[in-house]
Amino acid sequence: MKQTEFGQVQTAALVGTYVPRQCGIATFTKDLRDGIAAELGERETLVLALDDRPQGYRYPGDVRFEIQASQPQDYRAAADMLNINQVDVAIIQHEFGIYGGPDGRHVLEFIRRLRMPVITTMHTLLTQPTPGQAAVMRELASGSDRLVVMSRYGESILRDVYGVETCKIAHVPHGIPDVPFVDPNFHKDQFGLEGRTVMLTFGLLSPNKGIETAIRAMPQIIKRHRDVVYVVLGATHPHILKRHGSEYRDSLERLVDQLGVRDHVAFHNRFVTLEELCGYIGAADIYITPYLSKAQIVSGTLAYALGAGKATISTPYWYAEEMLSDDKGRLFPFGDSEELARTVNHLLEDDTSRNAIRKKAYLACRPMVWQEVARSYLHLAGDVLRRRAEHPRPVFYFRARTEPNASLPEPSLAHIRRMTDPTGIYQHAIYAVPDWRHGYCTDDNSRALAAALMHYDLHGDDSVLPLADSYLAFLHYAFNHESRRFRNFMSFDRRWLDEVGSEDVHGRALWALGLATALAPNDALLSFSTRLFNEGLETATSFDAPRAWAFSLVGIHAYLRRFQGDTSARRIREVLAGRLYALFQENATAEWPWCEDLVTYANAKLPHALILCGRSLSNEEMLQQGLRSLEWLLNLQVSRDGTVSLIGNRGWLARSGQRARFDQQPIEVMSLVEACAEAYRVTGQECWTSRARQCLGWFLGSNDTKSVLYDYHTGGCRDGLHADGPNLNEGAESTLAWLIALVTVRSLEREADLSMPRDSLVAATAENTGDVKLTPPSPGGHADTEARMERGGRP
Repeated sequence: MKQTEFGQVQTAALVGTYVPRQCGIATFTKDLRDGIAAELGERETLVLALDDRPQGYRYPGDVRFEIQASQPQDYRAAADMLNINQVDVAIIQHEFGIYGGPDGRHVLEFIRRLRMPVITTMHTLLTQPTPGQAAVMRELASGSDRLVVMSRYGESILRDVYGVETCKIAHVPHGIPDVPFVDPNFHKDQFGLEGRTVMLTFGLLSPNKGIETAIRAMPQIIKRHRDVVYVVLGATHPHILKRHGSEYRDSLERLVDQLGVRDHVAFHNRFVTLEELCGYIGAADIYITPYLSKAQIVSGTLAYALGAGKATISTPYWYAEEMLSDDKGRLFPFGDSEELARTVNHLLEDDTSRNAIRKKAYLACRPMVWQEVARSYLHLAGDVLRRRAEHPRPVFYFRARTEPNASLPEPSLAHIRRMTDPTGIYQHAIYAVPDWRHGYCTDDNSRALAAALMHYDLHGDDSVLPLADSYLAFLHYAFNHESRRFRNFMSFDRRWLDEVGSEDVHGRALWALGLATALAPNDALLSFSTRLFNEGLETATSFDAPRAWAFSLVGIHAYLRRFQGDTSARRIREVLAGRLYALFQENATAEWPWCEDLVTYANAKLPHALILCGRSLSNEEMLQQGLRSLEWLLNLQVSRDGTVSLIGNRGWLARSGQRARFDQQPIEVMSLVEACAEAYRVTGQECWTSRARQCLGWFLGSNDTKSVLYDYHTGGCRDGLHADGPNLNEGAESTLAWLIALVTVRSLEREADLSMPRDSLVAATAENTGDVKLTPPSPGGHADTEARMERGGRP
């Protein structure tokens, strides 16, 4: 995944009310969305809008999904939509009242189903919640990766009232339009206010706004400033209008008439555009928020006014106290019209003080412009994605099934058949549908040949043999007789895209061909595989890649099961085994029993080869090196509770200790299972069968996110594990890795006459993972390695 300034954040979804719905949060969501889209792109920024009426709203194209707030199924469908589209982060706007269910509980079901990290912006915080509200808040906090507050006081409420840990709280200010600092007279002519001194309050009208306080102050203000006009801008709040009609607005109109200030108060009963709103704010000499309640944690209107450099006067609600501190505005007591009048008159008569307040407010709010706020959210998203990778959570959507005593799934070739045509097996799938764009590769056809014949060997299913023929034919066509090397990539129209594949490609082909020789059920397949194996074998002696040696060695071992007298194969085995073992001797230490400075992919194939060759060549030291390094890999990746946490491919594991947690790949489990099976066959120690079972459990939920990667419906396997759950595609490599690992464990069952309840995989016990000494105690063995890792050597 591409890294950007914001880490791995490529896409974002915003959830909340949205314009044209008349709601402050709707405006907030729109402005934040526009800022994020400017960074990520329009298509990469999704909006999920909450509806409070059945017919919804005529939303702009920004909105990708509508949620009827009262319908639980809409929340589930919305979460599934985001999961399927693999959105990187969800940014949810929260306020009691906009979500359905008791105390807005429906949002919790939505969050529980999401795979991606969740950032929740808190627009209201109650200091005395009801038991139901408190319960919702606690679960909301638990389900969110971060809770964003827009005031410092909000942080203390989350900590003191709801017990939220400080590390989970982030402060990001309310956004503001980026407008210039100008003289108010510049805008007044747009609204017929030339020559007037303008006081302004804007926002959706409701009784808690305290507009009557400001109107009652007007007679005292007019006595000294005859040109003053108080503009009350904004429609009545839709919910107030629905329940009470225009009762509050009518009462304000009557009060204006009673006080005789009709020429000095102007009501504009409409929802204005952002452009018009900025013009009105620009025209204001004084901005007033006369709200009646102390318990207001944020005010978008106040933020907008300060950001425009307005001389602001407010009652001392929480947000105003914080924002107007350090002489950025003036406060007056709740409901005190006389004090408001004195404060207005003072500022209108003291240009120096008024302009100083304006400048301080404007400069202090520069970090609050929407583009900076949007970037803050994206940086926060990058941080939670990184932390989610370090500390993954169980994923609800793919949670492991827990039927008691359920057995392992029967090996299914359904998806393999779906992915195969007469040419071979396709590399990739889009979900479970073959993706023709990427064609075929020798790597996957090698795995497919091995899987098909291992399946036949276990079940005797003749229907698999035509598949094996197709895969073998592909390998034959892939072999370049001039270079004596296997090509790898073929396009959908059967054109080779390379003339020489990598050394690993060649080694993997030899592994599959050697296995085909060992398991061939008829003379035709035996002859074909044996001939092709021998044609490509000598080339392996020129390789430098350790994994190419290892794959070749495992293939040679299988081949020699059928033709153990082949001196050429035995000679090459001795040469390659000597090189691999020498590499371990040169690089391995007690703390780092590995042949390279980096642990990367298909790692267990290396000890697998050493175990096989140590036994075949009667080299006890080689055998022990293989067992020791395999045990080390297991200790790194299998915890005591049976959770399998593979080394990820976004950085691997370095000798320095730096380790990538994700992405985790099925091919690593396959190599671990095969190596453990061979260790059991060589040593007879049943602890190795337990290890093989544990590793297979990764596919079935014993992993960092408790996700099932095997798809019971298709027979495929999902393409790896991310911090937010499985990759939803089911390509050839992952499905073949699952199938080979499953068949290997099934074969172990048959060999050892074991039965394995599947629940032992999903919830592995300490009985399987305790301090089992897998090899005889020796310097640098299990006990020494584990002790060193516990002292800090474990990455």
